[in-house]
Amino acid sequence: MTVWELAVIGGGPAGLSAAFAAARRGVRTLVLERAAHPRYKTCGGGLTGISFAAAASRIDVPVHDAVDQVTFTLDGRRSFTRRHRPGALVRMVRRDEFDDRLRAAAVAAGAEVRERVTVRAVDQTHDGVRLRLADDATVLARTVVGADGSSGVSARHVGVRYRQVDLGLELELPVSPQQQARWRRRMLLDWGPLPGSYAWVFPKADRLSVGVIAGRGDGERTREYLRRFVDRLGLAGVSPVHDTGHLTRCRAEDSPLRRGRVLVAGDAAGLLEPWSREGISFALRSGELAGAAVADGDLTGYEHAVQQRLMPAIRAGHRLREVFAQRPEFFHLALGTPPGWRAFTRFCLGRSDFGQLVEALPVRTALALATRLPHPRQP
Repeated sequence: MTVWELAVIGGGPAGLSAAFAAARRGVRTLVLERAAHPRYKTCGGGLTGISFAAAASRIDVPVHDAVDQVTFTLDGRRSFTRRHRPGALVRMVRRDEFDDRLRAAAVAAGAEVRERVTVRAVDQTHDGVRLRLADDATVLARTVVGADGSSGVSARHVGVRYRQVDLGLELELPVSPQQQARWRRRMLLDWGPLPGSYAWVFPKADRLSVGVIAGRGDGERTREYLRRFVDRLGLAGVSPVHDTGHLTRCRAEDSPLRRGRVLVAGDAAGLLEPWSREGISFALRSGELAGAAVADGDLTGYEHAVQQRLMPAIRAGHRLREVFAQRPEFFHLALGTPPGWRAFTRFCLGRSDFGQLVEALPVRTALALATRLPHPRQP
């Protein structure tokens, strides 16, 4: 039986980044994907500067809009819009196209991709890893990178633990030319009524991605928030192309990234930013780090690299979310100020991550002030 040097479970940004990084350095790599590209994926599809740079180094990114304006609202109220010139703040992609181009790049680098293949079990042996497939076939590999999502088999095998779990709901709405013109180059962020919640409108040519996210456990109120949000937008009568939901999970600080010769990356590792729940940049970067570690034969190096390069931003994101959950109106007010807008644009452009922003004196001072101010609903 063929023994692969690397088997990757999952053909999303994390898995395909791992496959690309390993295969281009001569590692015999196999990707196992349960669906078939191009396939729809529940995701806002907004690429920050970090995500765009990581992807553009290997593919022609299929951008459907380049946003330079952001409208902010506080549960539908206190609307204001800011514009960034010159250049785009966030680029909008459709995940079916985006992931398919990442697949093509991994194949061009030398990886083999097998689709409509589901991995049911992961077993480690003395000299490698055995993957049992849904059709009872077996794949043998020296090393495995699990990138099959937070509910996948690889996360369970490694024992990933989560600090934060949220429910995201999203609609893909076809829109008229008039609506396209209204939203071209502009996105909307609404700070919601549930602790830590927000909603978004992301333009993608003839479609809008409209969604909300909030903590798991309050599903009905989250669905009501989405209904009210869509109604405020004047889009309640539009039949969605896609109407989906999913759970996002952010790892606990001490959660493992590896068990033996099995690494986890992207959502499977719980690597996402806790406030915005942005995960594409973490998937692209952690996948590349995992593939490079396999090529170097240094699996512990992957764990160290994640801790050093990705975890500071995640820790800062938890701090931001804690304050945001208590005081969304403070965030709304801060973003209307020149320093707040500059911090937001630096994040979007990839010039600073949240770890760097939170360490800046003005942001540290503002967060400290927000926690000390009395809540407006308190007497």
